[in-house]
Amino acid sequence: MSAIFWKEMADHFGRRRFGLLFGLIITGILWGAFVLVREVDGSSVSVDAFLFLQIFTRSSGGLPPLLFFIGFFGPLVGIVLGFDSINSERTQGTLSRVLAQPIYRDTLFTGKFLAGLTTLVLIMLTLMISILGVGMFVMGLAPRGEEIIRLAGFALVTTAYLGFWLALAMTCSIFFRNTVTSALVALGAWLFFAIFVVALIAPLVADFFVPQDEIASAEEYLQNFNINLWVARFSPMTIFNEAAQTLLDPWGTRGARSLDLIAIIAPERLQGLLARPISAAQSLRLVWPHIIVLVSLVSTFLVASFFRFMREEIRS
Repeated sequence: MSAIFWKEMADHFGRRRFGLLFGLIITGILWGAFVLVREVDGSSVSVDAFLFLQIFTRSSGGLPPLLFFIGFFGPLVGIVLGFDSINSERTQGTLSRVLAQPIYRDTLFTGKFLAGLTTLVLIMLTLMISILGVGMFVMGLAPRGEEIIRLAGFALVTTAYLGFWLALAMTCSIFFRNTVTSALVALGAWLFFAIFVVALIAPLVADFFVPQDEIASAEEYLQNFNINLWVARFSPMTIFNEAAQTLLDPWGTRGARSLDLIAIIAPERLQGLLARPISAAQSLRLVWPHIIVLVSLVSTFLVASFFRFMREEIRS
C-alpha cells in the first residue's frame, strides 16, 4: 500500500491542479490576515477574548468570516482530489496494468483514499498554522491552551467534513466512467447541499407544514424554525457550521453554547446569562454527534464505492 500511497501523494502535489489548491490556501491566508488586521486587535482586549478564535468567526465589512470560506470552498479541494481518482486510470488504460501487478484492488482503493485524505489534512494544517502565525506576529500574543484545544477540535471536524467530499468524489469516480460526468455530479452535489437544501428546500418544507403567513404564536414560530433547521441538517455544510460555531464561539453568542433553538433565534436574550465561557471539554462533547454523523457519511460512501469497485469487471 505504501507504493500506491506515495505515488498518489506525488501526483496530488505534482499535477497542474495543485495550483488551484495552492491558490485556495493563499486566498484563505489573505482572508484571515485581512480580518485580523481590520477587526481583531490584541492591544485593548481582555485575556478571555479568545482572539485566535475570532480570526475564524469575525467578519469585516462585506467580507464573510473565514469559517464561511472553509465551509463553502473547502469541498472543492476534496472534489478536485477525488473526482478522477479511478476513472482517469480506466480511461488511460493504466488501471488494468496496475492490477496486473501483485497489487490487490482493496490496496489500490485504500491507498488512493488515504493519500487524498492526507493531502487534505496537510492543506488544512498549512492554512491554520499560517493564519495563527500571522496572528502571533500582528498581535504579539501566543494562543492559550484553551484555544489550542478548540482549534484541534475544529481541525478534527474539518477533516471529517472534507473527507466526506473526498469520499463523495471518489464514489462518483467509480460509478461514472467519464471524468467530466463524475466532476459535474460532484459539483452538482456541492451546489445542491450548499444552496438548494439550506436556502430553498428547508424554508419551503417548513413553510409547507407551518405557513409563515398563518403564524400567530411563538410556538408555531418555533415549530417552523425547528422544521427548517432539521431539514437543513440534511446538508453536511449545516452540520459542519454548527460544530465549528460550537468550538470557535466559547461565549455562545451565536447559539453555540447548547445548540438550543431559542439561543439561535434570539441570542441577545441569553447574553446576560453567559457570564463565563463554556469549557473546551463541554464544547467537544456537544460536537461529538456531529463528528459521528460526518464519519458515518464518509463510511457510507466508501463502503458503496468499495463494493462497486471490487465487483467491477476491468478489461485492458
